[in-house]
Amino acid sequence: MNFFDRIAEAVISRGDLAHLALFVWASGASALLAMTLRDLFAANRRFDEFVRELSLFNRRHTGDLS
Repeated sequence: MNFFDRIAEAVISRGDLAHLALFVWASGASALLAMTLRDLFAANRRFDEFVRELSLFNRRHTGDLS
């Protein structure tokens, strides 16, 4: 039997479905937050690369190669 199946069976046998529903909601919300933060960090990294390339482009075309 799966770990989650055992947890669900234990909760259901005690008649505590509200706690199971709360756990599922909290797990889903946490997973969505983790995915959102991962995407935000990736977007931030891409924007940083863009700004660095733009800065390099500007330095090359203004003659300031320091």
